[in-house]
Amino acid sequence: MKKNLNSCDQSKSATIKKRAVYVYLPSFEMTDKWKNRADDAGVSISKFVIENVENSLRQEEGEANYESRLDLIEKNKMLQEENLDLQKRCKMLDTVVERLERELREYRMRPFVDDDAIGVRQYQSDLINLFKRRGVVRKDEVLASLGIDPSDTVMIKGIRKQISGLEEYGIIKDVGAKWKWMM
Repeated sequence: MKKNLNSCDQSKSATIKKRAVYVYLPSFEMTDKWKNRADDAGVSISKFVIENVENSLRQEEGEANYESRLDLIEKNKMLQEENLDLQKRCKMLDTVVERLERELREYRMRPFVDDDAIGVRQYQSDLINLFKRRGVVRKDEVLASLGIDPSDTVMIKGIRKQISGLEEYGIIKDVGAKWKWMM
């Protein structure tokens, strides 16, 4: 195995002279300028020169889909800013949707919460589906399964009234710490 590594190193070393290009810049100032720019870009001086020469050659050749490193950096920065704006917008929209969903649940609970409400009461389909799907539901799991905040007293009161109604109609039955679907 060491033999292969050594032969690989030797062949790489042997090609270095064939791949090397020596550039003598006209002044020390230019040399320092290029080295500083390479440092600022976070690349070696060799990589800096290669990127800039290739960039120049590709632009001269008119490659249609070629983008310079600078263009890519600017594009990346623009996309990052756009991404941040979209994240902010998404967060705001999530907040609005959450608030509207809460208002809708409260609106649907109102007939169960208001004792003097008249008319048809529509049971929450999520509650019915929970009992249907599981068959037996522990009482302490109902709120969490429906995604109801334990501090939301209006929703809790509405759910309790719906459960009482379902028990009165014989659709569910209280079996200790659980309710059982009877249909």
